[in-house]
Amino acid sequence: MKRKHTVFLLLVLAVSSLLFTACDRELLDTVPNDRLSESFFWKSENDARLAVNSLYTDLDSTNIFSWDAMTDIAHTNQPFDVQAYVELGQYDATSAKVFGEWAKAYKGIRACNYFLENVSKVTSTNTTLINQLKGEARALRAYQYLKLANLFGDVPLVTTAISLDESRNLSRTPVAQVWDFVDKELSEAAGLLPVTYAAADKGRFTKGAALGLRARANLMAGRYQQAADAADQVIKLGVYGLNDSYEKLFSYAAENNKEVLLDRQFIKDTYPVNVFALIGPYSQKSANSTFVPTKALVDMYETTSGKLITDPTSGYDPANPYANRDPRLKFSVFLTGDALPSGITFRPEPNSGTADAVGNTYIASTTGFNIKKYVNAEDYANPANNGINIILLRYAEILLTYAEARIELNQLDASVISAINIVRNGRSDVKQPAISATASQAELRAIVRRERTVELAFEGQHLFDIRRWKTADKVIPGPIYGITYKAANGALTTVQVVGINRTFDVTRHYLWPIPQRERNLTPNLSQNPGW
Repeated sequence: MKRKHTVFLLLVLAVSSLLFTACDRELLDTVPNDRLSESFFWKSENDARLAVNSLYTDLDSTNIFSWDAMTDIAHTNQPFDVQAYVELGQYDATSAKVFGEWAKAYKGIRACNYFLENVSKVTSTNTTLINQLKGEARALRAYQYLKLANLFGDVPLVTTAISLDESRNLSRTPVAQVWDFVDKELSEAAGLLPVTYAAADKGRFTKGAALGLRARANLMAGRYQQAADAADQVIKLGVYGLNDSYEKLFSYAAENNKEVLLDRQFIKDTYPVNVFALIGPYSQKSANSTFVPTKALVDMYETTSGKLITDPTSGYDPANPYANRDPRLKFSVFLTGDALPSGITFRPEPNSGTADAVGNTYIASTTGFNIKKYVNAEDYANPANNGINIILLRYAEILLTYAEARIELNQLDASVISAINIVRNGRSDVKQPAISATASQAELRAIVRRERTVELAFEGQHLFDIRRWKTADKVIPGPIYGITYKAANGALTTVQVVGINRTFDVTRHYLWPIPQRERNLTPNLSQNPGW
């Protein structure tokens, strides 16, 4: 009886639905509530604002740590992570890491192209605002092309929202033309953008951010005069300077400080980032130590006397290796004896018996070092729900770009020495001795390269630096080393990461391969040499 009643109800429902459909088909032609139709959008200035806001979600964030982990200064801690294979040189055109960076960049480019093609539909008499929004979109698009040119060299230069069929006929644009495009876009975008914004609009591209990114692009391209000129323009804006404390630079208290030109902004609970969980020490609620510093980086920091630790007169003590060192070391890296956000002491020595001990678990740092930048005590309660902004461009880089470009041009004057010395001793908590005004071009080149490495460690620039310096094949290959500690027998022992021997093939690793998935879909895409 129950089954018959059920069948009857189903029949009634079926007939009712047919009658409903026949009587009023138009009721089914509803507007989807999970998206906006173009016929309803691009009407107001607020639509344009919302559209350009969405473009910022394609900026880089925590993936910048992975770029450093493919160099000599950091290491991908778990050997099964996709970027670990790049670090080992065991990757090809099918690599998920290679495809992921390509796809992320072109997703951002397509979004910018779509915005620029449609924003003119908005009816507005506020041409200054519309031009500003166009400037933001053009700068954001240039940001993506800068990254692609660095990683892949020649790449398709797409400036319109092309169809699927059109995409299948793309070919690679020579990288020199890509750099030309990036330079022109950022130069023109700077002319459309304001120097500063009100507090509610902090995080948007400014004139200084566009010019600063232009300085970076030209430095990467080896166009030193343009790089120096763009950096000088940023300096002369007079609105940027070093944050007084390097230690607090990556803290919540320092967000939107005068050193930041561009960052990816996050909001806890609403739009969070998981940086604490990603890079924090394992003892901190099982944080992942995904990317960890190496001895190669730690050894680059000078002593407080301004000398390298290899200098016998530097005062370096192998038994107490972190004493009397450039303060940026302890502000950037968790070192043995440091206080952790939870209140415990960081003890990574293999014989320490702690959660952070090398070898305790595959998640604990295999070098005995952990990244300190962005690991804030405020996030300890919920390591995967952070609101800290990720800095993508800051004033210290502008100063070092200016100095390096002028050094390469052999335009050595007081402004070059000053730019480097401001970075070395222009903060209340970093006072490294000034470099000599009599240093040669070769000496200054070595100094500025080391300054970029230690100042910008874990900020995603070192991979691109060692590629353009053509030093990657010299500094990457070989074992990875970590902390030096006192073993049970009293001997000083240096940790070596087990089973890791990094390689770098000079014939092909200076550029990544074009992803095979893209070449399968787009037959005209050629491949980089050696792949």
